[in-house]
Amino acid sequence: MKLLELHCDYVAYKPGKKALKNAPELSDEEKKGTRVEDVLAVFTTLEAGDDESVVDQAVQQVKKNFGEVKAKGILVYPYAHLSSDLADPETATQLLEYFYQRLKELEPNTKKSVFGYYKSFELKCKGHPLAELSKSFKAEEGGKKTKKELREEVGISASLEAEKKANKRLLVLTPDGKLHDAKTFDYGEHEALKNFAGYEINKERAYAEEPPHIALMKEHDLCQYEPGSDAGNFRWPPKGLLVKRLLEEDITNYCVDYGAMEVETPIMYDFEHPTLKKYLNRFPARQYVVQSDDKELFLRFAACFGQFLMTHDMVISYRNLPLKMFELTRYSFRREQSGELSGLKRLRAFTMPDMHTLCADLDGAREEFGKQFNKCFEWLSNLGVPFEAGFRAQTDFFEENKGFYLRMVKQLNKPVLLELFDERYAYFVTKFEFNFVDVFKKASALSTVQIDVENAETYDIFFTDKDGSKKRPVILHASLSGSVERVIYALLENEYLKMKRGKKPALPTWLSPTQVRLVPVSDKHNDYCEALLPQFKGVRIDLDDRNETLGKKVRDAEKEWVPFVVVVGDKEKESGKLAVTVRSTGEKKSLAVNELVELVKKECAGRPFEKLSLPARLSKRPVF
Repeated sequence: MKLLELHCDYVAYKPGKKALKNAPELSDEEKKGTRVEDVLAVFTTLEAGDDESVVDQAVQQVKKNFGEVKAKGILVYPYAHLSSDLADPETATQLLEYFYQRLKELEPNTKKSVFGYYKSFELKCKGHPLAELSKSFKAEEGGKKTKKELREEVGISASLEAEKKANKRLLVLTPDGKLHDAKTFDYGEHEALKNFAGYEINKERAYAEEPPHIALMKEHDLCQYEPGSDAGNFRWPPKGLLVKRLLEEDITNYCVDYGAMEVETPIMYDFEHPTLKKYLNRFPARQYVVQSDDKELFLRFAACFGQFLMTHDMVISYRNLPLKMFELTRYSFRREQSGELSGLKRLRAFTMPDMHTLCADLDGAREEFGKQFNKCFEWLSNLGVPFEAGFRAQTDFFEENKGFYLRMVKQLNKPVLLELFDERYAYFVTKFEFNFVDVFKKASALSTVQIDVENAETYDIFFTDKDGSKKRPVILHASLSGSVERVIYALLENEYLKMKRGKKPALPTWLSPTQVRLVPVSDKHNDYCEALLPQFKGVRIDLDDRNETLGKKVRDAEKEWVPFVVVVGDKEKESGKLAVTVRSTGEKKSLAVNELVELVKKECAGRPFEKLSLPARLSKRPVF
């Protein structure tokens, strides 16, 4: 492998004719060419005998050089003229993609020129001593891998290659049934949908600055970074753990009440399991790897593995359908690129409520899909998180089922994004997502349902029909809420948006770590307040007995978004009535203890309750 590295003021190039017969077709955007500025241009030649170990050496060298020249980005430029002993096109394509992905992990602002085309280009090389560098790398003895091994390690899956050829189109579907180009549609008042479309078009996943929810999660002692772990793995103090557990319990109850059977499956699986190998070809290589004796295992990134292996072993009758199976995965793991990690939105260890539904046929799958669409809508609406809908579908499937989609869009009564693809590049023919759009115009998928037409065969899952014959079910993948961490992200980001509009932020009362706070006017009222605590059964209540002024105690309760703040002085002690400030309305009420308890429980009706594992007296609490 040979590299020519040039630190350039700019590089501009434009593809011409194909140099390789099997080079992929270019998008309209790619045909226009590209210009990048203040870039380390890495002209790259792959040679016969190169493998991923050679590329790893090159990655380390480019990393070192990039750090020294302090360019703003990297451009991987395939260039066949640095050697006369070239790798074959298939191997070169795989290794170039691996090279690009490894560099992108190190520097998110890494781009790649198209491969397999003649290109016109121009550049302006900077004149400093490190601006020009050439390097050569060779395979280590015994390190060469077969193409099959290379393909698995690089993670260029069949679905990812197919995705490039799927000819995707991004449209807007309106309730009147009309389709519009997403780039030219008049979004009008639908600003969030416009931002969602922009996010899908531009695909800029990394944040230029820290999202607001990160400061909020720290300020409210909900979640913290753990320096002793890998990036994207968090620790949860008592308040955050309470919020997380309540959401976990709520979505679990919601799915079980809907008829799902709750199960638990392992968190790690064998790379060499024959069925799992087929499934892994649908995903990029972003798994955590665990070595056990002579086995190499990966940590799951979804509950699909365990649930499908379980259903393979089950005896299932048509009478059991639709059969729903649910697992709250604590945890699922995905080694997202470092530059794309972002607080609770995109992380590497997450809690996913994962449900799969076996349906008798496509008609049954469509019917169940519609029901689960309604369940997702209901759950997110009840949570109070705004969302925009996005549908993805194979073009033929959409055309054959347009009325099916239109019913859901009419139900939402607003436009939705629609991505159509000509060739199926994954196991699903269609799916929908409800996306939250944050202040930086970044979208995050929460609820989702997919129709899977492939994995019943992959995992050899079947049911016995009325006539005794064995049939393959159609499978739905669903997360009615999305990952629990991402739900917390959406809640916090939504409250930040409220603050920007001049409104008071607050978590729903059922999720508030402290639902009622007693604030004594002076120390002499502390004992009376403490005597009140046992009367608030089924309510999370605490007592601010710190040596602070009344004003500071009230302000701190405001900062903590406590829904009900009770100031207790002589008047309240004598009358038995509590002076209550209701955060959501700003009202001040005089209530008896039982009336306040009833009010809190009314706001939390139908939701789970957990105790907060912190001392009731604030003076006894450590600082996290």
